Amino acid sequence: MPEQDPTTQEPATEESPGRERMRDALMRPSGRQAVVGVLLAVLGFAFVVQVRDTNSNDTYAGLRESELIQVLDGLTGTAERARREVDRLEARRDELRDENQARSAALDEAEQRLRTLNVIAGLVPVSGQGLRVTIGESETRVSVGSLLDTIQELRTAGAEAMEFNDSIRLGADSSFEDGVGGIELDGELLEPPYVLDVIGDPHILRTALTFSTGPVETLETLDGATVTIEELETVEITSVREASRPEYAEFGTGQ
Repeated sequence: MPEQDPTTQEPATEESPGRERMRDALMRPSGRQAVVGVLLAVLGFAFVVQVRDTNSNDTYAGLRESELIQVLDGLTGTAERARREVDRLEARRDELRDENQARSAALDEAEQRLRTLNVIAGLVPVSGQGLRVTIGESETRVSVGSLLDTIQELRTAGAEAMEFNDSIRLGADSSFEDGVGGIELDGELLEPPYVLDVIGDPHILRTALTFSTGPVETLETLDGATVTIEELETVEITSVREASRPEYAEFGTGQ
């Protein structure tokens, strides 16, 4: 058979071993190659971010001195406005705090006045130091006038609350009248002995009753009554009066 010319032989179809390995690596990367690829991607992303930050930090790099001064003045003005706003808000806060304190003080004062008025009007039970005055009759009756003088002297001496026979609370509008078998107080019959509980300074109250020609002497000499006075650390007054609405009196101007 005739020999073929080497120059006319067909080109080889098989790829070189190095190129084949490269293709396999790209198509089917190993675990190590995958990790290396991820790291390269992360490094690339970090590089891009750093470049952008550098560009943003160079915002004022190209400005002239006059332009930088304008920028600084603007920032200074903004800071000053913010400081004034903070001062305004703090001042308003202090005003509100003072208003709240004043309102609280006024409310406390009003509540204290209400408690005081309730005690004076006899609308609430009370307790405190004071006296127990027991007035007993003998052959003659105790007069309404003598009881009224006793009550008036105690009020003048600072009595804050009074109660007869553990049942009837005295008030500013209380009234006494002679009754059958005793004395009527605010329309209710009191029978002797008349036991008067009084809250106030015990020494001052006793002095108001026992001075010369005072209530005790009048009761004993003119009415023939027996009078005993006990100073007590605690006097309990539990009876109360019903609040009455004024029929004619009204709040004055400015109230």
